[in-house]
Amino acid sequence: MVTASPAFDPLSQAFADDPYASYSELRDCPGPVYYEHFDIWLLSRYQDVAAAAADKTLVRSMEYFLSPQEIEAEKVRLNWHDMPNHSRFVQFSLLDSDGETHDRLRRKVFREFTPALVARQRGMIQEFVDKLLDRLLDVGTIDFVEDLASEVPGHIIGSVLGVPDEYAGQLRKWSEQVVQYFDVDRSDERKAIAERATTEFYELLKELIADRVRNPREDLLCRLTQAYTSGEMTEDELVSTCMLILMAGHGSTIDVLGSGMHALLQYPDALAKLRDTPAVMPTAIQEMFRFESPLPFFHRYLTEEKIIAGKSLPKGTKVGLLYGAANRDPEQFEAPDRFNIERTPNRHVAFGGGAHFCLGNHLARLDMEIIFSTLLQRTRSIELLDERPAYKRGLSVRGPQRLNIRLVPA
Repeated sequence: MVTASPAFDPLSQAFADDPYASYSELRDCPGPVYYEHFDIWLLSRYQDVAAAAADKTLVRSMEYFLSPQEIEAEKVRLNWHDMPNHSRFVQFSLLDSDGETHDRLRRKVFREFTPALVARQRGMIQEFVDKLLDRLLDVGTIDFVEDLASEVPGHIIGSVLGVPDEYAGQLRKWSEQVVQYFDVDRSDERKAIAERATTEFYELLKELIADRVRNPREDLLCRLTQAYTSGEMTEDELVSTCMLILMAGHGSTIDVLGSGMHALLQYPDALAKLRDTPAVMPTAIQEMFRFESPLPFFHRYLTEEKIIAGKSLPKGTKVGLLYGAANRDPEQFEAPDRFNIERTPNRHVAFGGGAHFCLGNHLARLDMEIIFSTLLQRTRSIELLDERPAYKRGLSVRGPQRLNIRLVPA
């Protein structure tokens, strides 16, 4: 059995500074690598990760191979127990379901995030970004993550769902507090934070749902509420789906905006090219997702004994898909450690694959296109003020904590 070396430490500062050295070591190992701390077999090569992501026999839910009693025992072992609201609305979700339940819930949401419907949000996003930059360009020196990147996605996804803009800041905090418990550190302190945030999140959504029952309007929350009142969804499914949409619309988009801006400032030729040739923007955005995948890790379970990356693994095995490692695989990408905004083809796996392919990718890319295009149009130069910005620690996140920059108006 090949096990991860002690140097593989996703909670360390060294890993946050540069996870790609560790990913390279994993890719050099034959077959999957066992990571004892998480009781998981890690896949790091592109072909292995892409194949696993598309494999319908790899699922998110333990119900395919464990009884309800065994699932509860496993939750106790992993410290996922005694979290009543987190269990109701987070541990069960569209993201963590499979089969008929997953397909039914996904159909309810999918039609809201088609390219055509997402494109209708362009005017609203552009107006918000313009107003935000009016203020930030007067300030000049900003933290790109806090002052710009974190402001836009929450406002946009909140507007699409139908959450008043006054809650945008709180929704971001709740999202971060809920999601942090999915990483390697499962301490009781982090557990309490996740449960409290989930409960407060639920209380707000309960009020908003009740309002939609009394006062229907044209937004996604109302359409989902109507599916609930007509019996097409349970209350738990409704709340869980709304939470997932809001959380997914925050963290990963903020992270890839931050890392994308950082990459452009590290590669001034790319930044200059993007200024001079705006038509390159779509491929540049795809390269941002490949270069620093904002969700670098995703797990699934085997529903049957199976040979994965050349190794026979039993039913119930937890498998980790390292999207961040796969997207830097030299067997798939030429010069993978180079940021190339004209890279084509660029078949990265940052959006996952198969049944769990990211529904919000069109909206995230539209947010990024408008933010970067407008920023480059309205500035003469952008300067990075920190030589080495600190990145978040963890296996399942990738993005700068802060990104101090100076904006010089055009």
